[in-house]
Amino acid sequence: MTGHQDETRTAYDGVVELYASMFADRLETQPFSRNMIGTFAELVRGTGNPRAADVGCGPGHLTAMLHELGLDAFGLDLSPGMVEHARRAHPTLRFDEARMEALPVEDAALGGILAHYSMIHTPPGELPALLAEQVRVLAPGGLLLVSFFGTDGPEPIRFDHKVAPAYSWPADRFAGLLAEAGLVPFARLLHDPASERGFLDTHLLARRP
Repeated sequence: MTGHQDETRTAYDGVVELYASMFADRLETQPFSRNMIGTFAELVRGTGNPRAADVGCGPGHLTAMLHELGLDAFGLDLSPGMVEHARRAHPTLRFDEARMEALPVEDAALGGILAHYSMIHTPPGELPALLAEQVRVLAPGGLLLVSFFGTDGPEPIRFDHKVAPAYSWPADRFAGLLAEAGLVPFARLLHDPASERGFLDTHLLARRP
C-alpha cells in the first residue's frame, strides 16, 4: 500500500463517528447530488444489470440510498473503521474493505459504480490506473458516476482536506481521463460549492461502451 493510502485509511479510521454523523441526512440538504444519484440509479436499472458498487462508501449512507432506489448495491471502502460502522448501520447490506485500484469484483460484472468524492485523495499520477480498474469491473453499457471538487484552472490542485490531503480537478481534465480509460462521458453537472473551500461541486456520468 502506498503512503497516501496509509495516511488516508488512518485518517478516516480516526473520524468514523463524526463523519457518519455529518452525513446522516443522506444528502437531504444537497439536492444536486441527490438528484444526480437518482438519475444514475435510474440509468443503471435501465441497463438490466442492477448490481452496483458504492466505491469509497464510508459509513454506507449512499449504499443504502442506492438500495432504496432499486439497485443491488454493496459498499467498498479502504477504511476498516468505516466498513465496520456501515455493517452496523445497515446490517442487511454487504460492505467489504477494498482499495479502489484492486476491487474484489469479477470482470464486467457491474451495471454501475458510484464514486462520490472517493477519488479525491488519489494523486493525479495514480488516477489512470484507478479508473482502469473501474472500467474492468463494469459490464458493457455500465455506468460510472464520479463526484469531486472542481476547479476552473487548467491543472488539478492539491489542498488540505479536513480528513486527508486531496485534489480538485478541472471538469474537462477529469472527463479526458475517463475517455482515456475507455469510458464515454455523456453528462456533467457543476454547481456552486456547498463548503467554504470555494471549489465547484462536480459530477460526471460516463458509460462503458
